[in-house]
Amino acid sequence: MPIIDTDVHESFASLQDLVPYLADPYKDWIASGAWRGFSQPFCYTSPGNGNRADVKSPDGSPSASDPNLLKELVLDKYDITYAVLTGYFYPTMLKLQYGLASALARAYNDYVVDHWLTVDDRLLGSIQVFARDPQAAAREIDRMADHPGMRQVMLPVVDDIAYGDPHYRPIFEAAERNRLQVAFHHTVLAEGPYGMGLHYMERHALLPTAMMSQVISLICNGTFDNYPNLKFIVLEGGFTWLPSVMWRLDREYRQGRVEVPWIKKLPSEHCRERLKLATQPTEDLRSDEWEKIVDLMGTDDILVFATDYPHFDFDDPDASIPHNLSADLREKIMWKNAASFYDLSMPPASAIAAE
Repeated sequence: MPIIDTDVHESFASLQDLVPYLADPYKDWIASGAWRGFSQPFCYTSPGNGNRADVKSPDGSPSASDPNLLKELVLDKYDITYAVLTGYFYPTMLKLQYGLASALARAYNDYVVDHWLTVDDRLLGSIQVFARDPQAAAREIDRMADHPGMRQVMLPVVDDIAYGDPHYRPIFEAAERNRLQVAFHHTVLAEGPYGMGLHYMERHALLPTAMMSQVISLICNGTFDNYPNLKFIVLEGGFTWLPSVMWRLDREYRQGRVEVPWIKKLPSEHCRERLKLATQPTEDLRSDEWEKIVDLMGTDDILVFATDYPHFDFDDPDASIPHNLSADLREKIMWKNAASFYDLSMPPASAIAAE
């Protein structure tokens, strides 16, 4: 069947790759090495330095910077219909030098268009922004929105931003007027309620709590109600937590909606109608457990497939989603829900049946 991979991480070989796309004075800053990129905020490392052991470029450049390697290991190997590029490089992680951060977002978007979206028609892009300056982010969304390969705005989840805050509304306004969707992906700055913990295992297990917080913030502060044409996707943040969050939000809404009159329907309805969650990491569920989680969500329209290439916990399309799921549910997860979310043209039914 067709496959839509909603989370593929692309990058560049070096910050120097962005120099041709930068304006002064930032061009000179990067060219001279005055800013050398983000540093990891923790000293422990994930297995394999974060990536699959077989993801190695022939020329020795960083693995996620090679489009041909992505084509070989993912697009062609699994006959992927579309893959959505979600980046590694998130300027929102900068907490100062707003001009530099906005310039980096602009340069990176231009780089992705030239070096990734032109390589293969199956690749789709995410507009990177500097979210701490919502007006600048909105201008960047307006600038990039006409490119047919750009399908969503990427909002990285860090340690100090809840995107439901009205401060960020210019970003959502720009996404809605340009008919783009909005994606959320954690960064190395994402934390649990008491920080990152003391171990990589602890920190990795806490990541879903950062994504829960974003969904709750968006609903409670009216983002779903204020922008009725927007849809939202949570990437690499787990998904089995959604039923309990919906139940708790509905309960709080029923007893306290006088506090939030701008919310016009049950939070669970907003989630079922407008929210997608990527399956990676799949949490090793049996087929009956998949069916139970979907039943608890109250709809089979929420889950979308993702590999999370090139990370060490890559989800193999042939193995991560049980083949003995009902055919309708498996199709929805593997491609139908994402095709609807991104408004993608898919192969005709006759061609799919022939395959």
